[in-house]
Amino acid sequence: MNDEPSILLTNDDGIDSVGFRALYDALTEVGSVTAVAPNSDQSAVGRAISHEVPVHQHELGYAVEGTPTDCVVAGIESLVPETDLVVAGCNRGANLGAYVLGRSGTVSAAVEATFFDVPAIAVSMYIPVREDAAFADVEENYDSYAEATRAASYLAAHSMGAGVFEQCDYLNVNAPVADRGPAEMAITEPSRVYQMGAERNGETVTLHDRIWERMAEGDIPDPEGTDRRAVVDGKVSVSPLTAPHTTEHHEALDGLAETYDRS
Repeated sequence: MNDEPSILLTNDDGIDSVGFRALYDALTEVGSVTAVAPNSDQSAVGRAISHEVPVHQHELGYAVEGTPTDCVVAGIESLVPETDLVVAGCNRGANLGAYVLGRSGTVSAAVEATFFDVPAIAVSMYIPVREDAAFADVEENYDSYAEATRAASYLAAHSMGAGVFEQCDYLNVNAPVADRGPAEMAITEPSRVYQMGAERNGETVTLHDRIWERMAEGDIPDPEGTDRRAVVDGKVSVSPLTAPHTTEHHEALDGLAETYDRS
C-alpha cells in the first residue's frame, strides 16, 4: 500500500447529502478519495443488493442507482479496484446497538467490504431526538459533522498502520454533534439493550424504537463500555467488529441431527 491510501467513500443517505460531503472533504487530507455512493437516499436497506445498476459520473466520483452494498461491490470490483480502505458515512443519525447493525445501509457497506478483505470504517453522527420531535425535522449542517469527520480521519490515517484490522474486520464509529468541543474517544461494544415495540391501530401496526427518546433524555439502561452509553455521555464510540457469522460446536444440535429421520 502507498503512503497515501486509496479510499472508497460510500454512504446510504445519498451522494449529495451534507454528511457525505463533510466526510469526503476531511478524508482528502488522509488519502486519495473516490466517491462511489447511491444517487438517492438508501437508508436502512441493510445489505440489499441488485443485479444491475446504472452508474453516473459525479464531481466526487460515481453516483450509483443502487444500494450501499451495490456501491461497495461495484467500487472494489470495477470502479476503484485499487481500494485500500472503505469508509461509509457520515450517516445522519446514529447506528448504535447490536440490533441496528444488520439494518443500517452505512454499516452494511462496511461489512460488504470485509468480504473482499478490505478494511472498513462505518461513520455515523448521533442526532438527539425526543418523542415530540420527528427525526426529519432536526436541523444539521456541514459543521455539525466536525466531530465525526475528525474521528474518521484520525482512524483512516492511523488504524491500518497500527495493525487494528489484524484483530477486527471493521470499525463502527458513532460521534456526537459537534457542539461541545473535542470529544474523547471510547472503545466500545454494541449494546444489547432492545426496546422495539409495536402498537396496533385498526388496520395498521406502528413500530417504534423507544430507546431514542430515552437517549435524548440521557436516561438509558445501557452499561458502561457500550456504544450507546459512550455517545450519550458525549464521547466518540468506536466498536471493533467482525463481519462473518460465526459457528460453534453445539452438542444439543448434534443430538438432533443424529436422530433425524431420513426415511
